[in-house]
Amino acid sequence: MSETVSAPQAASLVRLGLRENWPQFALLVLINAFVGGMVGIERTVVPLIGAEEFKVGSTTLVVSFIVSFGVVKACANLISGKLADKWGRKRVLILGWLVGLPVPFMIIWAPSWGWVIAANALLGINQGLAWSMTVIMKIDLVGPKSRGLAVGLNEFAGYLAVGATAYLTGYLASEYGLRPAPIYLGVAYAILGAALSILLVRDTREHVRLEMAVHARQASPISFREIFLLTSFRDRNLFAASQAGLVNNLNDGMSWGIFPLFFASFGLAVDRIGILKAVYPATWGILQVATGPLSDRWGRKGLIVAGMWVQAGGLFLTGGTSHFEWWLVGSLLLGLGTAMVYPSLIAAVSDASHPSWRARSLSVYRFWRDLGYAIGALSAGIIADRFGLSAAIVSIAALTFISGAVAAVFMRERTATSVDLAQQARRPAG
Repeated sequence: MSETVSAPQAASLVRLGLRENWPQFALLVLINAFVGGMVGIERTVVPLIGAEEFKVGSTTLVVSFIVSFGVVKACANLISGKLADKWGRKRVLILGWLVGLPVPFMIIWAPSWGWVIAANALLGINQGLAWSMTVIMKIDLVGPKSRGLAVGLNEFAGYLAVGATAYLTGYLASEYGLRPAPIYLGVAYAILGAALSILLVRDTREHVRLEMAVHARQASPISFREIFLLTSFRDRNLFAASQAGLVNNLNDGMSWGIFPLFFASFGLAVDRIGILKAVYPATWGILQVATGPLSDRWGRKGLIVAGMWVQAGGLFLTGGTSHFEWWLVGSLLLGLGTAMVYPSLIAAVSDASHPSWRARSLSVYRFWRDLGYAIGALSAGIIADRFGLSAAIVSIAALTFISGAVAAVFMRERTATSVDLAQQARRPAG
């Protein structure tokens, strides 16, 4: 679990490893729980606010808040790595929290649906910057041997908080209404997350320099354009990871917007909807404590392929049934499959990236992954308006299965060296 390295270029007190850096690591785990909680306040109640309070009749328009969130978060992810390398991780983390502070207040006081869409654009920036930094900083701290564990613990905290908050908001909504009581949780998360980031977090760039000192030296600098092309499609492993990440969050974006409306169409009460909306991210979060380290031991590919297929099974079961008990099993399967995939994908991208440009490669992967929110919500909304909510769920299930097959064909259980990757990035396309 620990990896200690010394180099004359690094400060004498800087070491790599979870044991050596556990106070900062634990602090970042807690902060990412608050980041996840910011999304959790919306999982149950916001689609219902659009349908019931603002009387938005079109499913496509109801899920438009997820589209704004997904597009903005994807773009924030894309620039987060470059900003982290230029400004430092801590400054970008703080900026993410400052942008997120107005979000719960805008939802509480929103006089129209447009305010909710605008709030989610700010939430997208908050998530793109703050969540990216907690992931990158943990990877910086632990070194290359424990990346899966680091990512698993990070995502465990974030998505357990998503699930717990989704449940709590559903309960509060059933007792006190859709607004404002459930959204007060977001006010607490934003204030605590910003305060801890400003007062207690330390930057991790020295840990990156230490890792670089014992890493194969980059032959020549690699541009962001080259990193973007490499991560997007020129390297088969990185392409497989990027497409799987996009489809993973595509089905999550669909479930975020469509599931509450689908369950409510069968007369399910909002507190029961809250339970279903909590089970999926809570399962996803808790199991990543195991699946992250397993990806370090077993390799990334098997967990990624199997995880996509398990997600597809959960979606088929949900869309094809009409009873709470089957929906609960479907949510558990969806959470299990996502737990298998999520840390494995981030670790796989980290494996294939030189420390000098790992943050930027991860930002490209996270760009494609979180663009899936927008694509999933928009496509599912259009399908639902035309063919019904069940058809939207089943269609996304089929796409998720195909994505797993693509990963099975293209991904290799082998990581190229950074020199190989740099040379590949400079090859002409085609």
